[in-house]
Amino acid sequence: MNPQMQRIRGPEPTRAAASPTFVVQLSSTRRGARLVRLLATQWLDERALSYRSTTSHTAALIVAELAANAVRHCGSIGRDFRLHLTLRESAPGRVLRVEVTDARADKPLPPGTPRLPGDEEETGRGLLLVDALADRWGQYGNDAIAKTLWAELDLPV
Repeated sequence: MNPQMQRIRGPEPTRAAASPTFVVQLSSTRRGARLVRLLATQWLDERALSYRSTTSHTAALIVAELAANAVRHCGSIGRDFRLHLTLRESAPGRVLRVEVTDARADKPLPPGTPRLPGDEEETGRGLLLVDALADRWGQYGNDAIAKTLWAELDLPV
């Protein structure tokens, strides 16, 4: 046998436990919003939430809408946004928490009450979609500059 082809014997390498959190900061552009959705679904797929599952599609829509909101509010002023995903155990299953933080502290909305856009308005329906898809959602101000929109999705057992 060729010495360069010999396998080194020993214990199998141990895999680190999959992290229950994922954080990424991206530019407030359409490309950043698209990339954050792709990164989120990849991270979820690595945690046994298949790309093809309905839950993965729902999570991707929530991430996309919250990221689009950040891009809309911060893209024109050139500030980044941050996605923070957390998977936690909760009876009877797991909960996915999606947080998108941007650098524009608008007046917070009361949880569960998205603003209804007028018939002629072309935008403003993203939070209606988040409200319909998420089990819980809300917004909080981090400081005088930043705000975070969050949504939670109960994952099937």
